Amino acid sequence: MGVRGREVDAGTIVLFGGRSEMGLEVAQRLASGRVVILAARRSDDLDAEQVRLERAGAAAVHRVEFDADDLPTHQPLLDKIAAEHGRIGVAVLAFGVLGDQARAEQDSAAAVAVLQTDFVAQVSVLTGLANLLRAQGSGQLVVFGSVAGMRVRRANYVYGSAKAGLDGFANGLSDALYGSGVHLLLVRPGFVIGRMTEGMDPAPLSSTPDQVADAVVTGLRRRADRIWVPGALRWMFVVARLVPRPIWRRMPR
Repeated sequence: MGVRGREVDAGTIVLFGGRSEMGLEVAQRLASGRVVILAARRSDDLDAEQVRLERAGAAAVHRVEFDADDLPTHQPLLDKIAAEHGRIGVAVLAFGVLGDQARAEQDSAAAVAVLQTDFVAQVSVLTGLANLLRAQGSGQLVVFGSVAGMRVRRANYVYGSAKAGLDGFANGLSDALYGSGVHLLLVRPGFVIGRMTEGMDPAPLSSTPDQVADAVVTGLRRRADRIWVPGALRWMFVVARLVPRPIWRRMPR
């Protein structure tokens, strides 16, 4: 896909969520000639993902063990990646869970678990990464928000509230990074057809991991602050904010 703008920042590509369909599509587009780090649970079981990136031209692919919910391990892992692989060019945060809304409404531990992975763990990794990239004076961060966080719906308010929190944090962090040489791209996709949403009816203006990745790479090269995928969702949610609450609460996931 031809894209106007600069190249993405030089350095290692780090994918947090090494099995993510969207994350792997992004990494594949950026891999040529670069070192790629796949961070995931059960990192010894990433053979297919490693081969895929090697075929995309990666100079080397390394795997590291990453448990998003084990917060105390985040900073030591980031320090290890920086020490062993040098400058980070692009870090992609592509881990998360949808959760079970019905269960979360009845079980507070299930609700907290969704927020732990989709918000708290993201904040932990992003804060550590931001400090590392500030110190090196460059680097790019990709954060996957969601339109589910733009106006939280009754049908998935646990997941939506986590994404709303992440959206706010990412916007604030982006402002805090202004002038540091570090760029944060906040991605707001709609319904993405893939493993995570298997068995669910696609929503209007759905996209695929391939389409999301194309938009992400475009956004990285243009140094965009935020993108909607597809772009028409931006205008749809201008209208959505005006929908009366009695109607909104009946909206599906």
